[in-house]
Amino acid sequence: MTDAIKAFARADIDDLDFVLCEIGGTVGDIESLPFIEAIRQLRNEEGRDKTLSVHVTLVPYIAAAGELKTKPTQHSVRELASLGVQPDILLCRCEKPLPEGERAKIAQFCNVRKEAVIPALDADSIYSVPVQYHGEGLDSEVLHAFGIHDAPEPDLTRWYDIMDRKQHPEGEVTIGVVGKYVSLPDAYKSLNEALVHGGMANRVKVNIRWLDAEMFENDGNLAENLEPMHGILVPGGFGERGSEGKIASVQFARERNVPFFGICLGMQMACIEGARNTSGIKDASSTEFGKTDEPVVGMITEWMSAEGLQQRGADTDLGGTMRLGAYEAKLSPNSHVATIYGAKDISERHRHRYEVNGAYRESLEKGGLVFSGMSPDGMLPEIVERPDHPWFIGVQFHPELKSKPFEPHPLFAGFIEAAVKQSRLV
Repeated sequence: MTDAIKAFARADIDDLDFVLCEIGGTVGDIESLPFIEAIRQLRNEEGRDKTLSVHVTLVPYIAAAGELKTKPTQHSVRELASLGVQPDILLCRCEKPLPEGERAKIAQFCNVRKEAVIPALDADSIYSVPVQYHGEGLDSEVLHAFGIHDAPEPDLTRWYDIMDRKQHPEGEVTIGVVGKYVSLPDAYKSLNEALVHGGMANRVKVNIRWLDAEMFENDGNLAENLEPMHGILVPGGFGERGSEGKIASVQFARERNVPFFGICLGMQMACIEGARNTSGIKDASSTEFGKTDEPVVGMITEWMSAEGLQQRGADTDLGGTMRLGAYEAKLSPNSHVATIYGAKDISERHRHRYEVNGAYRESLEKGGLVFSGMSPDGMLPEIVERPDHPWFIGVQFHPELKSKPFEPHPLFAGFIEAAVKQSRLV
C-alpha cells in the first residue's frame, strides 16, 4: 500500500510543478499510519529541498485559567517525529491570539524556527483565511523552506475584493432551500457555498433558510414559510420522502412568480409539477417513488429501447443507468440559459440514475415548460425553463460543484440577481 501511495504521488510530481497532499485525522490513528509512512519514505527519497511538511495542531484556550496551552502541540509533534516525520511549519489552531512567548516556547520544544510557528486564528469566514495567513507569514515560510528568496510580493487584490464583498454587502436576500436533509446542513455544503458565491457576484448577503420538504406535504404552512422568500431552491436528493412537499414548493414558486432553481431531483420535481398542473397529466410521477402509469421521470432503461441503450454505450448490468461525471449539453438559441451562460455548448457534472422521460417533452412544452438544454444526441433533457416566468430554471446536473469565489457559477449568479429583483418587489 505504501508503494502504491508513493507511486501515485510521484506520478503527480512528474506531471506537475508541485503536488499537495493532505493527511487527515489525528497523528497516531491507525487509519493514517500507512499514509504517514508513505510521505516519510517519499521525503527521504526526494530530499528535504524538494519537500515540505506542514503540521496543523491545536492550541486550546482554557477559559478558567485565561491562558493558551502548548502541551497538546508539543505532544502531537513528538508523536509525529516518532513516526519519522519532522514538520517544517506548524499551523497552530487557536481561538485567541498566540503571544510571542508561547510562540517561542512551541518553536523551542518542537524543533522549528520561531517564524515557522504560524497562528491559525479562528476566522469569521473561510475566504479571509488566505489574507490572514499572509499576514502571519505562512507564504514567506514556505518560500524560505524551499530556498526561494527572490519571489515577488503576492498580489492578493482578488482576495481583498472577495472579503470586501462578503463583509460589506449592499443588500441581502433570503433563499428558501426546500430539501430532505436540512437538519444536516453540511449535506448541502457545496450548495451553500455556491449561493454565497452568487451573493458575492451581486454584492449582497445571502440568508439561507433551510426548509424541511415534509412539512409541506399536506399544504401545511406552505404560504407562511415561502412567502418571505426572495428565491426558492429545490436541491438534489433521493427517494420519495418529502417529494410532494418539493412539488408543492415548485408550484408555489411558479404561481407566485418567485425565482425558482431546481437541481437534479429539483428539476425532476419541476417537470412532475408542470405535468400535473399545466399539462393535464394528473398522475404524473417518478418510478423512483413506485409504480406509476405516467412515468414522467424514470430510469433510462425504462423508456429507451435496448437498441438505443446499446448505441449510447450503456452497460446496465454494470450500473450503466447512472450518469456520473462531466457530460456535455447543447443549449437552445435565444433561451434564458443560453443568455446566462453566454454559450451554446456547456459541460457540467452529473450524479444521478433517474432522467426526465423525453417522451413527455411535447406535452410539457405545451404546458409552458421548455426543454432548453439537451444532451448532444438530443435524447436526454438537461435543462428546463419557463419563458413566461421571471426566473424558473431546472437543471439535471450539479452546477454547485463548479462554482468558485472568483468565478461564481453563472446560474447561481443569475438566480441571486433574480432574487435581488424579487426583494425589491416584496
